[in-house]
Amino acid sequence: MIGKKRGIVYLIGAGPGDPDLITLKGLRCLKSAHVVVYDYLVNESLLSLADSDAEIIYVGKKSGLHTMHQRDINKLLVEKANEGLTVARLKGGDPFIFGRGGEEAVALSKAGITFEIIPGITSAIAVPAYAGIPLTHRDHSSAACLITGHEDPEKDKSKINWESLAQFSGTLVFLMGIANLEKIAGKLVENGLSEETPAGVVSNGTTPNQRTVIGTLGTICDRFTEQGLKPPGIIVVGDVVNLKERINWFESRPLFGRVILVTRPQEQAHDFTTRLTDLGARCLLLPTITIKPPESWKDLDEAIRNISVYDWILFTSINGVKYFFDRLYNAGKDARSIGNVRIGAIGPKSEEALVERGIRPDLIPEEYFSGGVADALREYEIQNKRILMPRPLIAGKYLPEKLREMGALVDEVEAYRTVRPRDNQVEFDMLMKEEIDVVTFTSPSTVRNFVAMFKNRPAFDKIVRSKIACIGPVTEREAMKEGLKVSIVANEYTAEGLSMAIADFLGKS
Repeated sequence: MIGKKRGIVYLIGAGPGDPDLITLKGLRCLKSAHVVVYDYLVNESLLSLADSDAEIIYVGKKSGLHTMHQRDINKLLVEKANEGLTVARLKGGDPFIFGRGGEEAVALSKAGITFEIIPGITSAIAVPAYAGIPLTHRDHSSAACLITGHEDPEKDKSKINWESLAQFSGTLVFLMGIANLEKIAGKLVENGLSEETPAGVVSNGTTPNQRTVIGTLGTICDRFTEQGLKPPGIIVVGDVVNLKERINWFESRPLFGRVILVTRPQEQAHDFTTRLTDLGARCLLLPTITIKPPESWKDLDEAIRNISVYDWILFTSINGVKYFFDRLYNAGKDARSIGNVRIGAIGPKSEEALVERGIRPDLIPEEYFSGGVADALREYEIQNKRILMPRPLIAGKYLPEKLREMGALVDEVEAYRTVRPRDNQVEFDMLMKEEIDVVTFTSPSTVRNFVAMFKNRPAFDKIVRSKIACIGPVTEREAMKEGLKVSIVANEYTAEGLSMAIADFLGKS
């Protein structure tokens, strides 16, 4: 029973911003925690990986704004552990690199609380690396020095030895120093470092918002101001800064700096947004569809009871696969119950979902849309064959009508519903503030619901000036019917194909 034993606190380095940079152990401990206590610099997408029942507590601190003072954070960790809870204390970067993890560890030790330190990838190393700046290089620097750019304001005087830093022959890295950039550059020059020494500032490193400014100690302040960069950021001083021009891998990706609106259902958006993010984009998720079970299972359950009368089952989405098999299992059956019924899948994702359930489809069209399925079935004798299609009732009628023209007996059975989400004023306000490069649509329903949500709002005119990207010709036709000008259509009708089509189009524009 919780409360009968002492808990444990994991002081976890969450990495510098890119959520993929958390360690495997850090992720494992995060998933096992009853309580997650996180900082300002932690990427909030990591919170979705915690247990759904975990208590999430924000204790972020940034300059001039403290949600909770450090002594209160220490007290909170002790209290939660004393309740017998497992606590994941998520800290940006590494807990022991200017992260006050040492103070928290001491407080836990004094209170007799069991704790573990899980190191993280510090921004001091990762952010310059994402900017194409190696801290050491055999031809340029054999040492690196990490310095806080924001000392404790309660100190009587600075403990930084600026004279020694000016004489240091390696790379200088200042963390949390953007607000003090002018002072830092001035102190280094004042103590003997040349104004011509290369210097760089990287803002929001390892994220799609990363921006880098390169100059010298004499010019970096003006260049920084011209670009309008904001915290958080890293300052790097030394010859290695000049290597950025040749090693600039992160900011040179094809969609870097682009903002893309994803209207796909939240539960299906992850793979798509991951692909776009890997290409450098910043994704805004605004689902225009919510997937719901049908109001009644009667028709689907009846079709499953009589499954042996069908010659084919055609799955036109992964949702159809999911809900069909959920009801199949609910009836006490499994894949063996399908017997000799042939299975068709509209594309690779539906195929994957079937394979996961022990079924290899008999048919996958060369082109992943309704017309492709109809064309593929021409190779089979479907005259008077019974075909089951588990799908939403509002789905397009092209495929079932085409199959009936070919002589098939088609039963469309509602397996799930696609419902428009409630309007969210916060999301609408957010979109008004953003400069969106591309709006993406992955089904006709996403188009219809998007237009219904935005048609009479100020954001609509602004958003439709963006480039419109559609996953295939069926979705493109729906967009054009709604008066949208489509600029991008995928050649391969998948999320990956749409991602590459966007990258190819924007790369040429």
